[in-house]
Amino acid sequence: MNHRISRYEETYSPPRRRTNYFGWTVAILLLTGFAFAAWLGSFYIFDQPERPDSYRILQKLHKIDPPKRFELTAAPAGEFLSAKQLYDRYVGMGAAELAKANAELTRNYIRNYQQVRGLVPYVVGRYTIVEARELGPGDVFTSGMVALTNAIDSGELLMEHVYPANPEVLPLMKQTLKVGLEIKLERTHDLSSVIHAERLADGRIMITAVPLLYGSYTVTRGLGTFRLEPPLTLNLIGGWPLFKERARAKAEERYVDYRRKTTGPKVPIAVGPTVTPPPAENELVRVEQARPVETPAAPAIPPKNAKLAKTTPAPKGKLAKKEKMKSPSPTSTPAQPVIAQKPAAPTSTPFAVASARTPPPAPIATPAPTVAPAPSVAVAQPPPAATATPVPVLPAQPVPADASGVALASNAGGGSWKTFPPGKMPLGRLVETSDLRDVAEHGLAGERVYLRGQFLVNFSDANRAVLRPRTKLTDKVLHLGAGSSTRIIVEFPSGYNPPQQGATVSRDELRPYEITEVRKQEDGQLNVFVREIMQPN
Repeated sequence: MNHRISRYEETYSPPRRRTNYFGWTVAILLLTGFAFAAWLGSFYIFDQPERPDSYRILQKLHKIDPPKRFELTAAPAGEFLSAKQLYDRYVGMGAAELAKANAELTRNYIRNYQQVRGLVPYVVGRYTIVEARELGPGDVFTSGMVALTNAIDSGELLMEHVYPANPEVLPLMKQTLKVGLEIKLERTHDLSSVIHAERLADGRIMITAVPLLYGSYTVTRGLGTFRLEPPLTLNLIGGWPLFKERARAKAEERYVDYRRKTTGPKVPIAVGPTVTPPPAENELVRVEQARPVETPAAPAIPPKNAKLAKTTPAPKGKLAKKEKMKSPSPTSTPAQPVIAQKPAAPTSTPFAVASARTPPPAPIATPAPTVAPAPSVAVAQPPPAATATPVPVLPAQPVPADASGVALASNAGGGSWKTFPPGKMPLGRLVETSDLRDVAEHGLAGERVYLRGQFLVNFSDANRAVLRPRTKLTDKVLHLGAGSSTRIIVEFPSGYNPPQQGATVSRDELRPYEITEVRKQEDGQLNVFVREIMQPN
């Protein structure tokens, strides 16, 4: 080869470099460790929202919802424990076991009880307020009040009862939650869930409970009302319990001085079993709004022995021409008569207040209005307008200094409304369980809607029952109808006995339920609120 001729045609190739396998190995290991740490960190953050740093990160990522308000008939499944049962449960736990139980209790509350293993512990019993103070930015709940209470039945259990609320109702709450006030938590009316348990140095147990209903309250000796509100956020850095060691000790010392001043030496009258204390003169009761009964517009009174008339279709063809030629009779009745009931004064008020300890006042007997016999020619007369007596909302009267006999309760008793004999209720639209989803989408539209069908009783209370539609086997296989995704909550007037749990209830067009509201949840669950308007047989 002649290098003189082809020396300029040769390509230049740089020297070949060796691959650094060690550096690539280290980089891959670092990336693998970073991915593994991120995976573990996600589990740490999402599975432990009760930790302050995890809760703060989840809030910034918008992956956590604020605590929500529950309904009495749609609350998480739980068990109702007395003061002695609560003490026996937590006093036998070691430090590690108690810390694990507290983490689970707080985690369930933060998650709105969506992923609960087991039953939620609810508090029942009687407790006396030792001290009440306002919640601040340094507490877990930043707005409202908290009451330190002592169990009446068991002196070894203390309870912090939290009352979250907006700042504007704090003056009324301070007047109501006084030292010596008795709190009565009942199974049928209250859902105060335990969210923390603490073992004190002297061996006692102190629990922290919050009411999941967040209801409205008033005092029996005053007209002021305040409403609890779920907290928008939690300040978990504040730590548990809400009453720290020094604050709790000082509160108990002040309570001992208070008891020494208010109660003098007592001389025992007789030796025997403990006598049940008399009912308190003043109580804090829950207030629920009641919907007034709407009367039909411009009803007509049918003549004697008149049967229910149905709307007749307009004649067509030659018959229509003949009808036009005829002059209308002066005594003709309207084409669409309305069934009229005897007018009576409504008994519902804008607020329904119920108390389990104070008996309701005896009703004042009023003379029944005299109804003149209907003439042969019926003339439509509008009924008198239903006027509801409003309950004024005024500042509450201060609780007396000697509040040892005062009780605090949260009750929801039966209301009272007009009932009708079978088939004599006002005209309305009759629907079945398969039509409830259409009612939920379009609403009641200001008309009366009645519900009929067969139902199974899942839960029965003093004045309320929860029913499920009874579906056939073919409907279950073909997924027809509302099925198990429909819950019917029935309210009964005072004096009615709800059906027993497990019974079957059949309601037809003569004895239907009156629908007051239909709510559809995000998961497709239908909550149908109805009430009993039929008189017992």
